[in-house]
Amino acid sequence: MTPQQSEQPELSEQAEDIRPLPATGPCVERLAARLAGTAGSEREAVLEEFWAGVARGGTPLVEEVPGEAGSGHRVVTFLWRGHHATRQVLLVANRLVDRSNLTRSLLHRLSDTDVWHLSYRLRADHRGSYKMAADISTGPLPEDPVRLQQRLHALMPHAASDPLNRRPMPSRWGASDSSVYALPDAPEQPWAQRRTGLPAGELARHRFTSAALGGDRDVWVYLPPEGPAPESGRREQPELPVLLLADGDMWFGRLGFRHTLDALIADGALPPLAVLSPDAVDNATRWQDLGAREPFVSFLADELLPWAAGRWPLTTDPARTAVCGQSLGAMTALYAAHIRPERFGRVLAQSSSLWWRPGLAPGVPKTVQGTVPWLVTQFHEAAPRPVTVHLDVGLHEGAMVLYSRALYEVLRARGHQVSLNEYNGGHDYACWRGALADGLVRLLGGPG
Repeated sequence: MTPQQSEQPELSEQAEDIRPLPATGPCVERLAARLAGTAGSEREAVLEEFWAGVARGGTPLVEEVPGEAGSGHRVVTFLWRGHHATRQVLLVANRLVDRSNLTRSLLHRLSDTDVWHLSYRLRADHRGSYKMAADISTGPLPEDPVRLQQRLHALMPHAASDPLNRRPMPSRWGASDSSVYALPDAPEQPWAQRRTGLPAGELARHRFTSAALGGDRDVWVYLPPEGPAPESGRREQPELPVLLLADGDMWFGRLGFRHTLDALIADGALPPLAVLSPDAVDNATRWQDLGAREPFVSFLADELLPWAAGRWPLTTDPARTAVCGQSLGAMTALYAAHIRPERFGRVLAQSSSLWWRPGLAPGVPKTVQGTVPWLVTQFHEAAPRPVTVHLDVGLHEGAMVLYSRALYEVLRARGHQVSLNEYNGGHDYACWRGALADGLVRLLGGPG
């Protein structure tokens, strides 16, 4: 048994510990008890008092599990304030929703009130994002389970952020924003939010023509804040560490990752560094570019990095050059270090899409052919490389947890410096944005 395995329970035990279980929130139970026997203006006053409290504290409600003090779990209650046209309300929560049976994610109406609610018992270190959708259509609801499932599936694209939650999570490509919840024991994300008064790095978006990709790509370039001028008045130009980060349109265009970088550098957690972050463009282009695809690796190594080095003082040391991505972008990062270790010596791969293999068409079921993921086999059969790898995966990502563990074991056996972080969450930017900062500190941390 490896040290990594010995530190953690088997997946079956973890799955039981983290499995979301239906529950009833104590606050909703207290409200139901208060409403019993009331009518008219008294009933309206009780409801207004309830909603006023919810507005002050925000949603979802997070409460102790009755009779389970010290269990390490909480009851999480999602709420929706309906009106006379509300027929049903659907919770679309990352990795909590069973998409094959959406009726399990319908909120329950409290008697004939405007309170719609759905509660889960979750482990207290859980973090995630969610949307909600209210069905206000006319006509009777389908009684047939198949037709009801179809109706709820059609409702999902209309889901949006929770109006009672003050922690939004931006989306891209025209999708509505999500909302974030984090339970008390969830890992802290000290660099995720913008802090005022810090020296600000420079951010610009450049149009880049790539022969390797056969077209243009927009690339975000972040340069660190300038430090104070030395007494001589002459500034040295040290070579900066470099981070290649997939999905620039999300990280810089929507999530404000520049502010995280400013905070990391100001705190001394990261040295001043440059970041090159190509846009994903759209879903079709993202699938074409990302994954273990040599043209995109060539774009990064042979076009983008030399272009940037001709404009700014960037290192060519692979030990100070990191490549990072999420999902398919994580596959790109891993593959880049696999085939170009002389260029990329640090890898941060979050929720790696290890089900990917060459020739896979878009939209296919995300399963591994055989028993071992294709990229894991590539690392196993290759000579060791001087590459340091950090892996993140969410415990609610199903088989991807096992795939990531398999990759960890192979990399470790092949002599790589490798670490694996398993967080209690899903395939989710709400988790990635904090883990990205932590992973960069692990790989590139400390003053330059």
